Amino acid sequence: MNDDLIDLQTKQSFQEQLLEELNQIVTDQQQQITRLENAILGMKNQLETLQSTTEESQMSEHELPPHY
Repeated sequence: MNDDLIDLQTKQSFQEQLLEELNQIVTDQQQQITRLENAILGMKNQLETLQSTTEESQMSEHELPPHY
């Protein structure tokens, strides 16, 4: 009986340690996901800025100069 109790306590201890490790992994992954989402949003904003700048420059190229 005593050996069974010690065995259960040992298993519980290992499970608690594993749970803490898994929790840390999930926390780290969430932080990485958040950083990647922020990076993607930054690149999206840069792309939109470049597209609007390109469209504006293309429109001005097709306009006739003021002396025409």
